[in-house]
Amino acid sequence: MKCDLFYELSVPPFAQRTEAQVFTDTLDELALADTLDFATAWVVEHHFMPEYSHSSAPEMFLAAATQRTNRLRLGHAIVPLPYHHPVRVAERLATLDILSGGRAEFGFGRGFSPAEYATFNVDMADSRSLTEEALAVVRQSFQAGPLSFQGRHFNYDTLDLVPRVLQRPHPPLWSAAVSPESFELAARLGVGALVGPFKPWFMVREDIRHYREAWRTHQGENPPAPGQNNRVAMTVGILCLEDGARARREAKEPFEWFYRRLLGQTRPVLEKLYDSYEYYRRMGRFRGLMDHAINLKLLDTLGMAVVGDPEHCTKRLLALKEAGVDHVLCAFGAGAMETGTVRESMELFSREVLPRVAGSDPEP
Repeated sequence: MKCDLFYELSVPPFAQRTEAQVFTDTLDELALADTLDFATAWVVEHHFMPEYSHSSAPEMFLAAATQRTNRLRLGHAIVPLPYHHPVRVAERLATLDILSGGRAEFGFGRGFSPAEYATFNVDMADSRSLTEEALAVVRQSFQAGPLSFQGRHFNYDTLDLVPRVLQRPHPPLWSAAVSPESFELAARLGVGALVGPFKPWFMVREDIRHYREAWRTHQGENPPAPGQNNRVAMTVGILCLEDGARARREAKEPFEWFYRRLLGQTRPVLEKLYDSYEYYRRMGRFRGLMDHAINLKLLDTLGMAVVGDPEHCTKRLLALKEAGVDHVLCAFGAGAMETGTVRESMELFSREVLPRVAGSDPEP
């Protein structure tokens, strides 16, 4: 199992940090992670979500991170492909890969915000076709020679695209995976599955089983071919401190705030009928359980948070590993805690937990 970092670039009101302070603190945390044993730092893309996520230009933030790190891989995830022209996505990905010396990872998805779709003048009903077609364009950019493409949404002839990605055959590819259908799609496309922080563990466990079965159906039993990635990455809010009781006390406010805000961002999709987003609507039955009743104990029970001492955190992560999670994306402090405690937790986790859960997985 690889242990990664995950950031929304949250600016919660109780933390009394400005956007600039959050950006500076996060870059400092990535520089620290570069000296520890974390594998990848993932940064999301969201728009118009004040307090919850100020990460509307993650490619620029990650470009800054390339200058503060040497070995830490940098995950651009997820890029909501329907909002962007895929040629621009390919250009930005290649630039990031070059600036990082071949450390970029690329995660893509459909996005889930009706406000984002409306602002960028995209019909949510087209989300699946836009995503698959845009991914085909991005994948074509990894090949040598001019690019030509004719599709429903994108058409061009003999583009001399520059720059090109440094990694060969290309950076690892990951797809956001929420519904069983999206896990099936990731397997069919031959890419890794990125599981967000808003789904209970008992559901994710079944999704992983479905993904592995779908991979065998679409890709066969042999190891992944070059350029394929059959790994599962799961995001979890984590706080690991020597004193487990202290960890639970300090985690209560930021963790409960983060998961309440997360639910608030997905509520519009849960409550309305949007074509191609049926699964979010079906997940609405959990809304009554998760709404105002959200608390740290519930998050722990649902497997959405890991808070405690090193022994507790190790036990919980080993259970994820046993069930098939290849990367755990650690949202230290749920991305809503002051940086001193986050850094303390990162260092302790790297020293006491990570060696016990990492194993000997090969590099991607």
